Amino acid sequence: MTKKNFTVIIEKDEDDFYIATVPELKSCYTQAKSIEELIPRIREVIQLCIDVQGYEMLSEKVFVGVQQIEVAL
Repeated sequence: MTKKNFTVIIEKDEDDFYIATVPELKSCYTQAKSIEELIPRIREVIQLCIDVQGYEMLSEKVFVGVQQIEVAL
């Protein structure tokens, strides 16, 4: 069985839901009320995206980091 690591971006919205997104796969995201609930869900969604889309990823991106930038409003 081949394995691959995917980058998952996790954010928290204004309603306190955690949102997980996988940039490498088209329309691959889910949400949950806790991180503990989110992780199994995103694993399932990744598998579903691969099953539906095949292994055609949007790009072979390499995760570098996240930076918050302050701008005046």
